[in-house]
Amino acid sequence: MRVLVVDDSALMRKVLSSIIGGIPGAVIVGTAYDGRDGLSKIRSLRPDIVTLDIEMPHLDGMGVLQELRLLPVAERPAVLICSTLTSAGSHAALKALRLGASDVILKDPHSLGAGGDAAKVDLTGKIKALYESKHRCPATSAPRASVATPGSHASPPRTIDLSGKAIEVILIGSSTGGPPVLEQILMALPADLPMPVVVAQHMPRMFTKSISERLDEECALSVVHAEHEMPLLPGSVYITPGGLHSRIKPNAKGRATLIVAEDPKGALYKPSVDELLASGAALGPRALGIVLTGMGADGAIGAKAMHASKGIVIAQDAESCVVYGMPRAVVEAGAASAQLTPPQICAAVRQLAPFGQGRPSSQSAA
Repeated sequence: MRVLVVDDSALMRKVLSSIIGGIPGAVIVGTAYDGRDGLSKIRSLRPDIVTLDIEMPHLDGMGVLQELRLLPVAERPAVLICSTLTSAGSHAALKALRLGASDVILKDPHSLGAGGDAAKVDLTGKIKALYESKHRCPATSAPRASVATPGSHASPPRTIDLSGKAIEVILIGSSTGGPPVLEQILMALPADLPMPVVVAQHMPRMFTKSISERLDEECALSVVHAEHEMPLLPGSVYITPGGLHSRIKPNAKGRATLIVAEDPKGALYKPSVDELLASGAALGPRALGIVLTGMGADGAIGAKAMHASKGIVIAQDAESCVVYGMPRAVVEAGAASAQLTPPQICAAVRQLAPFGQGRPSSQSAA
């Protein structure tokens, strides 16, 4: 794993180099002190992965990402944005993800430098996952044949027809590489969508708040940062705050409310996609689950619960994922009703709107 560290802080370059250099199989091929130096070394050193600061002299992280978009796809490294946990930092990080960055780590030399700290574990996991996905390592990221491991099911269909389905809630789980796909799906939906949407995105609370603010500005739907016991209303999207979990709670009157809580406190991912999808199982075939790109297997257990109760679960296809981990786990659990590209997911969900109409997605559904 060839990694280049680009940051104008000498301390951050030292901290990141130390952590990443300790990952088995990882090699720091160089460091760069600003965007111009970074671009030069990307072209000469050909790293697999670049950790990239946003605010730098001469050429900032956004400028670097713009330049990388001009390179052939095969020559572009995976980019891990180094962001401060502030409102400005989180909004900038989300813009960077739209420009092609794969994921975000928090720019905090103290937490990153603490041995055994969760931040260090998170960084290590993201570096490995991005490398494996970039090189399609068979062990963790490449799609399997039509019949996978013992106990798994045949590959799910590549199409799905949701027209006429009596769906009452849409539940979306997302992680690494997910925000741009999430944005694409939600922007394709009309304000009169006849059901609510609840999202569990693996990010800290400041980032999930920024996501909800941006999507509320850009989407026809109303988008909010979820709060405990909010009523789930048609045409509204509820983004689960980072560090908490969301569950839907149906009631006798046919109206569901949203439960937002810390429990289970020991969950590996907060918010947990498993917790969200498992709660949807109570609605049986009236619930639609969507599992987007991300590392790990969060969502597979919840998807199995939905599948067992006749719910519908769509997994993002391998080729379009930044990291084909979470969708793959759902597929291999035999819980996916279909495996689709993001434009196909947009087209399928638009079928649930009145007369199948919605705002066109930015890409063809083909």
